[in-house]
Amino acid sequence: MPSTIADIRKDYMLQSLLEKDVEADAIGQFDKWWEEAVRSEITEVNAMTLATASADGVPSARIVLLKGYDKRGFVFFTNYESFKGKQLAENPRACLLFFWKELERQVRITGLVEKVSDAESDTYFNSRPEGSRIGAWVSPQSQVIANRQWLEERENEFVKEHSEKPLPRPSHWGGYRINPICIEFWQGRSNRLHDRIQYTLKEDATWLIERLAP
Repeated sequence: MPSTIADIRKDYMLQSLLEKDVEADAIGQFDKWWEEAVRSEITEVNAMTLATASADGVPSARIVLLKGYDKRGFVFFTNYESFKGKQLAENPRACLLFFWKELERQVRITGLVEKVSDAESDTYFNSRPEGSRIGAWVSPQSQVIANRQWLEERENEFVKEHSEKPLPRPSHWGGYRINPICIEFWQGRSNRLHDRIQYTLKEDATWLIERLAP
């Protein structure tokens, strides 16, 4: 057992990340790493840190779940009236961070944020388990509440009132898409001399690929 926090350390030796091995397109490179992460059976492989900031620059971060991605960007769903939703309304910029420790890898995605279409939000909402759909209705996310009992009573009342009714998506709940402008791929290496390859989106929609010092 380490005697102090400072003594906790791990040397990374699994793989390397060289310029000759990466894709020309950042999303293509993410595809490659995503498939490897999925095959590695990482627990909650789609868990990612979402960092946001208010208009005056006060930061906040939390774990959310990736629910889809393509050339346009990376999608997650939440309550628009939550703390993160309010920060995104004030400052529509965000950063995502995946940490796949089993592969000694990180992916950091910085970009501009927009809401997905109502149709996309409806489709995903209707695919969720019933309990999760009910939760989206009954929880005033990020607001102060009296206690756990208040929440459970609110849930029970909602279930009684809507047991025989269809459950549409609430207007305060839906998806966001982060349109990436910079993506960094980090591969742990020995002696803290990690590999860091950064993709920056250019005006012609191609990617500038650069190596960063660890």
